Amino acid sequence: MKKNKKSKNWLIKKNKDPFFRQSKIQGFRSRSAFKLIEMNKKFKFLKKNLSLLDLGSSPGGWSQVARKEIYNGKLLAIDIKPMEKINNVNFIEGDFRKKEIHENIMRYFDNKVDVVLSDMAANTSGNKDLDAYNTGLLCLDAMTLATKVLNEEGVFLSKIFMGSIFGEINEKSKKCFKKVVKFKPLSSKKESKEIYIFCKGVLKI
Repeated sequence: MKKNKKSKNWLIKKNKDPFFRQSKIQGFRSRSAFKLIEMNKKFKFLKKNLSLLDLGSSPGGWSQVARKEIYNGKLLAIDIKPMEKINNVNFIEGDFRKKEIHENIMRYFDNKVDVVLSDMAANTSGNKDLDAYNTGLLCLDAMTLATKVLNEEGVFLSKIFMGSIFGEINEKSKKCFKKVVKFKPLSSKKESKEIYIFCKGVLKI
């Protein structure tokens, strides 16, 4: 009974969420699409001719937004989970940390990338501190990849959770990028520790 009541309350809360409702109305696969829309309005980094890599892309909300803005560029989405086809977005199912996936990325773009996005979060374990730490590790791995594939003025944008690993992420980002900004979109739930880190301009270490 308790589980059924909890599930029912979760569904009621979800349906009251204006961003969830708008995602359905506008045809986005996830409410997180509005986070990227908001961050692009602030930082103005999505442009029509860019090459963009979307890590942890499934179900595809961020790739949908990116494709609307980058209509002449190249988009590659990667996730360990399957993702339904999006027109003019190539998709690889696999772990971005694997050597063969990295080789596929380089082969697909045949040059440096302009933008690397990561909205990845670790699977929830019930321990919020552990989940924040594991999500932070994903961010650090994505950042390492970004420094290798981005052009000199490239952009890296990633989800992080405030927690014990935040200091390490902050320190690494400042060593790797010229500009680093932490930002919490209005579309991010108030109760969530989720924020985003926007980095631009790769530094040669």
